[in-house]
Amino acid sequence: MRGYVKLKILYFAQLRDLIGKSEEKLNLKSEISIKDLILLLKKKDAKYRNAFEKIGNLKFAINCEYTNLEGIVNDKDEVAFFPPVTGG
Repeated sequence: MRGYVKLKILYFAQLRDLIGKSEEKLNLKSEISIKDLILLLKKKDAKYRNAFEKIGNLKFAINCEYTNLEGIVNDKDEVAFFPPVTGG
């Protein structure tokens, strides 16, 4: 293990509104997958759990690159969560 993994998380659109913040920083003990990061965030409190459960088909990116649930977040990465974009 190389030490702590520091990451920045960005929340957009309805997810931002439900959580009540547009960004936050986390320090973790090791790298983490997007799937496990979501599980970790859902354990923080009810508003995170409700936000992630309410929004279906959530999209995510690591350092501005779309990824899937198996994508790995490393030290100094920026993770973005956002609902699917719709046009009108």
